[in-house]
Amino acid sequence: MKQYEEDELLALSGIQHYAFCPRQWALIHIERQWQENLRTIQGKQLHERVDDPDFFEARGDILVTRSVPLSSYTLGVYGVADMVEFHSVEEGGITLKGRQGKWHPVPIEYKKGRPKQNDIDEVQLCAQAICLEEMLAVEISWGYIFYGETRHRTKVEFSPELRDSVLEKTEQMHTLFQQQITPKATTGKHCKACSLEELCLPKIASKYPSVANYIAKHLKGL
Repeated sequence: MKQYEEDELLALSGIQHYAFCPRQWALIHIERQWQENLRTIQGKQLHERVDDPDFFEARGDILVTRSVPLSSYTLGVYGVADMVEFHSVEEGGITLKGRQGKWHPVPIEYKKGRPKQNDIDEVQLCAQAICLEEMLAVEISWGYIFYGETRHRTKVEFSPELRDSVLEKTEQMHTLFQQQITPKATTGKHCKACSLEELCLPKIASKYPSVANYIAKHLKGL
């Protein structure tokens, strides 16, 4: 399996953007465009409340850490986990400096809304788990997504299908990034939920490779 170099690593958070819309991912991570809306502001505020790399807490048989740095040279990504819990286990797990026994890492991702009908949140969490597996040489079978709107954790099983989806998406991200390609838009209801709709111009971008191409084509008729 391919191993990426450090200067080839892409932002792990981008896999959720890519799962939502490859064009949105490219606008953000290739073209470096961004625009806030209410959803992105609320999401940022939720993450700021849990963003504390110095946080550590023992809750019985669970150790809680926040803002944990992550990387995977197999996926070619780097980022930060909102929270990682280490659960005390009898078998398997890893050793932690200054702690007795074995501990099993469980990634937790925070999202502002509620569970979605697609898997765009799950692929991001699974990518975090794959990073932890590579860094800690341990197998992680599940994690949790905490949704701010429902104030409830949803358990996510890291199935072979979900892992394959993560690998497929990260490979596609790297291909587009290396070629510096921004895909055409695929229009749909999701466009209304995108903070980049005004920058993307999905109705135009679904027919033309770029806005410049659209302008050039129509100038010919003048």
